[in-house]
Amino acid sequence: MKNVRWLGHSGILVCGSTSVAVDPYDVRRPEPVDIILLTHDHYDHCSPQDIKAMLKPGGLVVLPHGVDADLDCPVKHLRIGDVTTIAGVEISVEPAYNIDKPYHPKSKGYAGYVFIVDGTSYYHAGDTDFIPEMNSIAADVAFLPVSGTYTMDAREAAAAANRMAVKIAVPVHWGSIVGIEKDAKIFKRLCRCQVSILKQE
Repeated sequence: MKNVRWLGHSGILVCGSTSVAVDPYDVRRPEPVDIILLTHDHYDHCSPQDIKAMLKPGGLVVLPHGVDADLDCPVKHLRIGDVTTIAGVEISVEPAYNIDKPYHPKSKGYAGYVFIVDGTSYYHAGDTDFIPEMNSIAADVAFLPVSGTYTMDAREAAAAANRMAVKIAVPVHWGSIVGIEKDAKIFKRLCRCQVSILKQE
């Protein structure tokens, strides 16, 4: 996990031969990246200021189809179910939505992503509840929201991690706008797989 940084909230950076960030928001130490994956257009996941600070010249931002953002950079829209390769990184677009909350309706087409960097697969769930589609997710590392309110809570996230084929689970979507360290610790206690609680960098 030395090549993974938690940027705070839901933001993740994976460093490798190609660097990939997901949902950078209020980043303390911006680092240049090749690809930025955005799960949806809420301000705490789609931050033009952070994107501008992090995206390398010639880099690309990936957005779910139907999600528009006022970004002054190259953008590629992908649909749920799409699989593509960008700069040597295979990216699969997965659904992300609420089941019993109004914040992220399935009709919006918001996304999570499975992406592969240097042979290691990563799943970022986006803002979602424990949805049936997660049962078929397989990844070496999974980043799962644990805060509740707008997403699944720690117990639901642990149930999702236990159902999926993942080796390491990382709690995200806590420590900033919503969610506290206790949520991350509950998640770790209930997960059967290895859990890494990262420190914000």
